[in-house]
Amino acid sequence: MEAALDKSAIKTTRLVLRHFKAEDAVALHPIFADPEAMRFWSCAPKSLAQTEEFVRDTIRAYQAGTGDDFVVLFEGVVIGKAGLWRANEIGFIFSRNVWGTGIASEAVRAIMSRASTRGVDVDPQNERCLRLLEKLGFVQTGAAKHTVLVGGEWADSVYLEAKV
Repeated sequence: MEAALDKSAIKTTRLVLRHFKAEDAVALHPIFADPEAMRFWSCAPKSLAQTEEFVRDTIRAYQAGTGDDFVVLFEGVVIGKAGLWRANEIGFIFSRNVWGTGIASEAVRAIMSRASTRGVDVDPQNERCLRLLEKLGFVQTGAAKHTVLVGGEWADSVYLEAKV
């Protein structure tokens, strides 16, 4: 089980969300290497070295006050990440092993109270994400075409904000 947690860790009924540590790259890499899990990410790490750099960047962003990302643990095992970028943009990714269990909903709900605003940018084809966010009280506030390059192709965006 998890060793001593810092004061910024968040505990829910089933989860522990804590800030990143360098050694989390090894546990996160299989999630980042899963093409289906990363389908809607514009900057998917391809190698363990890139995942390690992602983790270092995430730690630096937290230290600089521009990110508040958490590794999500279930039964002491890293199953994904959820957090905030620039204090208001919510982002998350989880192992497919926990999809459909309500874990993403539980984790995102836990971090929403930390956001100064609650905005997200979602590919409109990412139906699972849109359903989860709708369930959490997000509503669409706008849309745009060709906003981000994902896997060499332009993706559209739907903008949502929590009204809770």
